[in-house]
Amino acid sequence: LSARDRQLAFNETRDRHVTSECRALFGTEAAGKAVDKLLPDALAPRIERCAYRSFDRQWLFADNRLGDYLRPSLWRAQGKRQVFLSTSFQRSLDSGPALTCSAFVPDRNHFCNRGAKDTVPLYRTADAAEANVLPGLLRLLGEAYKRDVTPEDFLAYVYGALAQPAFTARFAKELETRELRVPITKDAALFQKVRHVGARLLWLHTYGERFVPQGKQRAYVPPGQARCTKAVAGDAEGYPEAFDYSEATRTLHVGEGEFAPVAPEVYEFEVSGLKVVQSWLRYRIKKGAGKKSSPLDDIRPGRWTSQFTSELLELLWVLEATVAGYPEQAKLLEAVLAGECFHAGELPPVPDYMRKPPKRPPASAGLFDATEDD
Repeated sequence: LSARDRQLAFNETRDRHVTSECRALFGTEAAGKAVDKLLPDALAPRIERCAYRSFDRQWLFADNRLGDYLRPSLWRAQGKRQVFLSTSFQRSLDSGPALTCSAFVPDRNHFCNRGAKDTVPLYRTADAAEANVLPGLLRLLGEAYKRDVTPEDFLAYVYGALAQPAFTARFAKELETRELRVPITKDAALFQKVRHVGARLLWLHTYGERFVPQGKQRAYVPPGQARCTKAVAGDAEGYPEAFDYSEATRTLHVGEGEFAPVAPEVYEFEVSGLKVVQSWLRYRIKKGAGKKSSPLDDIRPGRWTSQFTSELLELLWVLEATVAGYPEQAKLLEAVLAGECFHAGELPPVPDYMRKPPKRPPASAGLFDATEDD
């Protein structure tokens, strides 16, 4: 390609040009040549799993030359025990859970595809050496409950309390301030019940990558009721161009393929306006979804794959189990609110450094372009 063709395909921005020479995204790799200097036989960029939208796992080129706003502090914190929470502090939450999560680095609009660029990692470092939890809080809780409370315990409790529509409905007025407050019970037994529910949800919502129950394999998603009752065509001519849903038969139609039974509450599952199943499908039907900013956006899969079918079933199973657990979650939330909770004044103050991402490593580590903000 000519330099001009590369510029058009690349869709240059304020921070990224075909002439940009960026530090490598991963510290173990050497920085690559600028895009305009690459030859046809150059090594392909590294491909990594990412969390594109809530419950939607996709893939990206993990290359610092190719993306704006890669949020280096999150990539630096990616690790085997890391969990990323997504929510919105930019706009009021609508119906659905107040939090979603992922084991993979999330897109800026992961939570609900609009106005929600807020991600909270469980750990501040990839080696899980520093929890992203208020210093002194876990010790305070441990003394109150007379047992050790780990960062994972606290995360599971928070997720069990907030990752449900009952929370957003109960605090709809308060959430108009765009502040998310966690009611922390002083009841040790109740803390454990909420933590147990949250841990199961975190296991489901990370597709089995985190909070794996004893005896279960990693990346295992427990099967639900939905099945592929009629295969989606796997050739180019049969690539689905549309999908629809029949509530009468509880059947999800994807092109000529069929998935059933799919409950209405699964098909309509929502995260602050984002219809999760419908969004997932729109990105994978023939024409795709999302904004087009480059001729490269026209490069699409040539057919529906068996992996699409498997991952759609996993999504449906995860949402089935999630919806089935909502009544118990709602009861536990009411029990927490009816009992004694910690007040803000009883908690340790927040140190200034905890309000900022960890400092980037020295430039010699070669992680990220110095012009990119944390």
